[in-house]
Amino acid sequence: MATATVHAANINFHADRRVARWRPLVQWLLAVPHLVVANALSSLRGILTLISLATVVFTKRIPRPLFDAIAMTYRYEWRAFSYALALHEEYPPFEFMPAADDDGHARNTSLTITYPEQLNRWKPLYKWLLAVPHYVVLVALAVASVGCLLWGAATVIVTGAYPERARRFLVNAYRYCLRVETYVGLLTDEYPPFHLGE
Repeated sequence: MATATVHAANINFHADRRVARWRPLVQWLLAVPHLVVANALSSLRGILTLISLATVVFTKRIPRPLFDAIAMTYRYEWRAFSYALALHEEYPPFEFMPAADDDGHARNTSLTITYPEQLNRWKPLYKWLLAVPHYVVLVALAVASVGCLLWGAATVIVTGAYPERARRFLVNAYRYCLRVETYVGLLTDEYPPFHLGE
């Protein structure tokens, strides 16, 4: 009996496929305030990653408060994106603390990143190079995701339900991107797998 592999970064997504037919037309607009915040947090993440580079090289660790702040930016970003893409109907909270994932919104989606007790001090110097093959895959996934998103939105408008395969692909593509970003962003030494599964 095969056991599931536990990865350092993961997304759990469980939401009703039924989505109001009007939502794909305007939900992205309702998400604009969240997307603005997510963009600002992405810039903050870049600064925090530079700080964590120094801490990893000198101490082989990321201080827990620094790690938690970076992980928060990813959690917020995923909540904003999953809503903007009309993958579910529940409006995400304007909340930065992990408790935001413990409320009702967690029924739909949650993003977790496991804290590493110790990291290789030299890997930050060459991780970006090892990730080059993943960048090629990410470009292909981005192109495919646009098509999948259009198909999903059109299907919701016509049928009132998000096609399961399209939604699963979008979630898996984001999960793949998350694992690459957390590897290159120094949150884990676990090399990302070349597959879209959990």
